[in-house]
Amino acid sequence: MNHIKIDLERIVSDIDRNIFGGYMEIACSHRDTEFSYLDIGDNADADKSRLPFKVRNALERMNLATIRFPGGNFASGYRWEDGVGPRHERPIRHDLAHNPPRIVPNHYGTNEFIRFCRSMNIEPYLCVNCGDGNMREAADWVEYCNGTGDTELVNLRRKHGFKDPHKVKYWGIGNEVDGPWQLGYKTPQEYARAVTEFSKVMKRVDPNINLVASAVSLWEDHPLSQFPDQHSRWVERTQLILEQAGDIVDYLAIHRYAHPSENEPFETYMAFAESFNERLNAYEGLIRAVSLERGIKHSINIAVDEWDGTRIPEDNSKDDPIKLAADEWGVMHLPEGKKDVPYNIKLKVSLEDALATAQCLNTFIRHAHSVRMANFTPMPTRGMINYDRPDKPVLLKTIFFPFELYSRTCGQLALDVFWYGDTFSGTYKNRAYKGMRTLDVAATLDKNRKQLVMYVVNQSKEKAMETNISLTSGQFTGIVQVCVINGPDVKAENTDEKPNEVGERETVINVSGKSFIYLFEPHSVTALVCQVK
Repeated sequence: MNHIKIDLERIVSDIDRNIFGGYMEIACSHRDTEFSYLDIGDNADADKSRLPFKVRNALERMNLATIRFPGGNFASGYRWEDGVGPRHERPIRHDLAHNPPRIVPNHYGTNEFIRFCRSMNIEPYLCVNCGDGNMREAADWVEYCNGTGDTELVNLRRKHGFKDPHKVKYWGIGNEVDGPWQLGYKTPQEYARAVTEFSKVMKRVDPNINLVASAVSLWEDHPLSQFPDQHSRWVERTQLILEQAGDIVDYLAIHRYAHPSENEPFETYMAFAESFNERLNAYEGLIRAVSLERGIKHSINIAVDEWDGTRIPEDNSKDDPIKLAADEWGVMHLPEGKKDVPYNIKLKVSLEDALATAQCLNTFIRHAHSVRMANFTPMPTRGMINYDRPDKPVLLKTIFFPFELYSRTCGQLALDVFWYGDTFSGTYKNRAYKGMRTLDVAATLDKNRKQLVMYVVNQSKEKAMETNISLTSGQFTGIVQVCVINGPDVKAENTDEKPNEVGERETVINVSGKSFIYLFEPHSVTALVCQVK
């Protein structure tokens, strides 16, 4: 039998709500993605931010804390000035971040994005151009958004209809600058200098902003690391950023995706969570070591700026802490023989993607002391929400459900959970992982509501897992709300023909005392919401 043991006093950290963040890329405005929803013109079925009510209702269920904008690779060639002012006067540009280049009309820009965020009670997070852009452009964007004086840029914002400052808190300095695919790719030495100088001028314009340094996207197991002169240097890069700008940046951003081939086994997919956890452990150790050596007084944390839990089918063509931001993260199955994600791919999103998404969220909770921001890449349609026509209902993809469940039920404190039981083995990127626990577990506590929530992913495709759940102190005091995300098998999808193949079911059970036994369904995500004392 499996066992989960919880000590309500073993608190890892508080949980930052920013781990429930999202991501948008403005270059998507002409593709079947989020901006097709926002750029729909005058429509009776839309709110003042031009967002269809059906989509708005789905997004409200996610309770997003932040959204990162304008990307993505697109950010490395974006001129923010192109996206402000009267829409009919905005220049049409080539998006050179992608090859072949795409045409961008710039109908959606800074003020539309801010208006959308404020209407949804979401904190905007802007990513400045550290590719072919410069620090003057970055500082000007901060001034345009947050300035209060009588300057040209502040008056320009007022002319555009926004008298009060936008008060944007979060600013990223570039996107994936360590990637050879990026416009304005920078060596570790070049980016350390750039982030130092960008930070200097941006915080002189507004000392209250939080800055996110673009630290790592090219890990040693990235497909491009196999080629000469394109190997990962994430240890050196992080060390230089901390040595030169550790006293001024607030977050270090990492991007993390899985890229298993479509024909690789389910166990490989599940092993990605172990790989992700391993790298977070290593990265936390690297930050602590450099901070100790360089005498950095404040803690350095992480932001996962982009992450994603979807696979890809066949190609059819100071005193404040520096946080760790997971700028991008997730799992994408690549078509056989592909080394990167084709942009014309229409994603199939199955139950196994929902399991991987929940595993990543469990990882963020277990690392709550360092991961203080995470921005989910498929926001909303690149795997999460499909809304093709106003006359059709919103189609919720499988990965919508774990994100919504965790965001809705997560407590303020992360607990250090002890669990053991059945294990399995898997290999991810030629790295073998043995003794992986079949149940992947995280837990949170809301002290005010006296509410314990256990999140459990059963990674077995066939076997239900009988589990003894116990408290080392205190006791369960009555009804436990059980929320289960599941479908007929790990390949199950939600489609127009079968929109409810995967979804969430809720039941209640009565529990008292110090322990109870629960049977976790095969290939499932389960949240047990318990009252305790």
